[in-house]
Amino acid sequence: MDSRLDELAELVDGAVVGDGHTPIHAATTLSECGPGHITLIDDGQKSGRLSATKASAAVVPRGLAVDLPSIEVDDVHAAFGKIVQHFHPHLWRGRRGISPEAMVSPTAKLGPNVDVHSGAMIGEGVEIGADSTIYGGARIMAGCRLGRSVRVFPGAVLYEETRVGDRVTIHACAVLGADGFGYRVVEGRHQLCAQLGYVDIADDVDIGAGTTIDRGTYGPTRIGEGTKIDNQVQIGHNCRIGRHNLICSQVGIAGSTSTGDYVVIAGQVGIRDHVHIGSQAMLGAKAGIPNDVAEGASMLGTPATPLREQKLKQAALSKLPEMRRQLKKLTAEVQRIKRGLETIEAADDTASADESAAA
Repeated sequence: MDSRLDELAELVDGAVVGDGHTPIHAATTLSECGPGHITLIDDGQKSGRLSATKASAAVVPRGLAVDLPSIEVDDVHAAFGKIVQHFHPHLWRGRRGISPEAMVSPTAKLGPNVDVHSGAMIGEGVEIGADSTIYGGARIMAGCRLGRSVRVFPGAVLYEETRVGDRVTIHACAVLGADGFGYRVVEGRHQLCAQLGYVDIADDVDIGAGTTIDRGTYGPTRIGEGTKIDNQVQIGHNCRIGRHNLICSQVGIAGSTSTGDYVVIAGQVGIRDHVHIGSQAMLGAKAGIPNDVAEGASMLGTPATPLREQKLKQAALSKLPEMRRQLKKLTAEVQRIKRGLETIEAADDTASADESAAA
C-alpha cells in the first residue's frame, strides 16, 4: 500500500519538511530501511545515521533538521506507531462472541461483547466484564472475577478465586494463583502449608508470558495498579507489589515481600522473603536483595549495596591484575633487600669474630 509523505503527515498531525509527494510504501527502523521506506529519529544524536541508510523519509522531533524529506511531530514514537499500523493494520475481525468450541460453565456470567475463543475454558461462577477477550487454550477456573477489557492469551491459567481488574493483559502461559512454595517438616517429611488465599490484580496491569504469581497463604497476593511485569517473572505468595512498578524478565521475588510505588526491578534480580522495597527504588540487573531497601535508593550487586558503593567496588576489582603485578614486584624487592641485610649481618658477624680472635 503506497502513500505520500503528506498523507502520512496528516495521519499523525505532523508538519512536512521537503517534498510532500515523496512515495512511501513501508515504515521500518534505521537498521532495516531502504528506498520507499520511512524511518524515525527520536533525538539529534541519531540524525547522522540517516546518511548511511537508503530511507526516503523520516519522522523527527519538531525543529530537528535532517537531509531528506521528513515529518516533524511532538511525539516521535506515538506518530511512528500510527504509521506502522497504517502499513500493517492489526488482523482484527470484530467481536466473535462465544465460540461453540469453548467450554463455558452455565453458571458463568459474561458481560456484553465478551469473546471466548475456541478451546478456552471458563469455570463455574466465573464473572467476566464487558469487552474482554479470552483466547483459545486459556483456563479461567471456578470463582474468578475479571473486570472490563481484560485480555487473557492462549495457555494462561487463572486458578480458583483469582481477581483481575479492568484493562489487564495476561500473556500466554502465565499462571496466576498456583500454590505458594511454603512447606513445614512433619515427621521427617515436607508438608505443604495452607494455601487458602488468592491473587488480586489491580487495574491496568500487564503480566508477561510465562510469569507466575502464587496465591496467598490465607489472604491475597496483590499486584498494584498500573504495574508492568515482564516475561518469566516469579512472585511468591503473600507479596504486596505497589503501583506502577516495572519488573523486568526473570526476576524472582520471594514470599511476603512488599514494594512501594514506581519501583524498577531489572532483569534477574533476586529478592528474599519478608523485605520491603521503598517507593522509587531502582534495583540493578542481577542484584541480590537480602534486606529492606530505602525509598529512592539505587542498588546493585550481590549482595546488593548502594550504586555508588558498588561502582567503587567494581573499580577496585578492575585494578586487581595491576595490583597483583605490583605486589609481586614489591615482594621480590623486599626479598632482595632482605638478602642484602642478611649479607651485611653475616659480614658484621665475621668481622666481630676476627676481632675477638686477634684480642
